[in-house]
Amino acid sequence: MTKYFFITGTDTNIGKTIATCALLQAAIRADYRAVGYKPVASGCALTPDGPRNRDALVLMRSSNVDVSYNQVNPYPLRAPTAPHIASHDEGKSIDSNILSAGLLALGSIANWVVVEGTGGWLTPLGLQYNYSDWVIMERLPVILVVGVKLGCINHALLTASAVRQAGLNLIGWIANYPTTNSYRAQDYVMALEQRLDTHLLGVIPWIQNAIDAPLSNYLNLSVLEKPYGVSESCCL
Repeated sequence: MTKYFFITGTDTNIGKTIATCALLQAAIRADYRAVGYKPVASGCALTPDGPRNRDALVLMRSSNVDVSYNQVNPYPLRAPTAPHIASHDEGKSIDSNILSAGLLALGSIANWVVVEGTGGWLTPLGLQYNYSDWVIMERLPVILVVGVKLGCINHALLTASAVRQAGLNLIGWIANYPTTNSYRAQDYVMALEQRLDTHLLGVIPWIQNAIDAPLSNYLNLSVLEKPYGVSESCCL
């Protein structure tokens, strides 16, 4: 059975892509056929092949399944802003059916699919439609990435509460250090270990050019490999 996970974060630019790469690398080391999925990506650069998003390209490099760019990122949006604004500017609407079809297609060729969200849990994809609405529809188990910095305790607890109120399984969290000097960072991690009531899957230190670094050793996949780490209703 294919395992699916949705990666959300306490904010933007806090390390979701780094954590997603770490999960993919660790899964590959555990002999899974692993692929990343970044269905909606803002801030794409125009290339001869069309708009391309750096994070989506990084996920492709961290996967061991041969996929096309459009399979990983069906909605590449040019403006570096919220997806509902960027898609409106381009005259596009983000269709949840396309997101689901892409997820199902990747699940048919891989047995470990890691979906990286955009921004935080309630990022809008349309006027009255949030990213979380699609995750709820697919019943995906959620992994929370916490950027360890001032304010992260409140942001993490609010996000965890929202995920659980939606009836989803918050299966674990990953602490990522987004800067070289995070004041009292260890205290923040300890406080969250005491309060989040879910598994700490790993702590990723600040690493220069982390998206190109080996990251699998920072995570423990044992929790995710258990049957309850998979949403049985996903993609059915």
